[in-house]
Amino acid sequence: MFLNRQINRLWSLSHVVSNPGSSTRFFNSTPVLMAEPLKKKKKLDPMIIKQREERRKKKIEKQIRRLEKNARQLKPIDELEIPFTLIDEKDQRQRPLQSPSMEVLEQRALLQKQWARHKRTEKLNDYQLIDQVLQAQRKALDELKLESEELYEAAIQPDPQILPFKARVLVSTPPIKDYDSPDGEYIDVSKKWD
Repeated sequence: MFLNRQINRLWSLSHVVSNPGSSTRFFNSTPVLMAEPLKKKKKLDPMIIKQREERRKKKIEKQIRRLEKNARQLKPIDELEIPFTLIDEKDQRQRPLQSPSMEVLEQRALLQKQWARHKRTEKLNDYQLIDQVLQAQRKALDELKLESEELYEAAIQPDPQILPFKARVLVSTPPIKDYDSPDGEYIDVSKKWD
């Protein structure tokens, strides 16, 4: 019966195709479907499904407890760890603190005062020497000005030969487009604590 229907359908289609003048509105085509039949779902026992869900819950709760326990612990830093040998030798290495006697404290205070006096006199001597040099220079320039105005003008001109100094000044330039500045090679060696 199924075969008869298919043959009739093909015959009607061949009739429409063989007559080019006839209407083609009766010609229908369907897409080819390559689907497989659906597999039947296995019916599971509701108790087995419930047990699986409980196992998942317990596993997640266990992971949460483990994370909470580890959250209280601080991550170790290698640079701040004290070697165990130093911890063991702590009593041997520790020295008793001795407070300095009154004589030592007085001697230190006197030394500090003497040092302060010495630095003060040294500073005052430097200031006096600079003042004497400047005063002698001013006096010499005043005498030179009285003698000759031209020599005085030549004397107050700066002499570039005394301190030869050359400086190259960078010129401000606009930035270069798409310039990738070399930062050097960087290798991350920090430890990861998970």
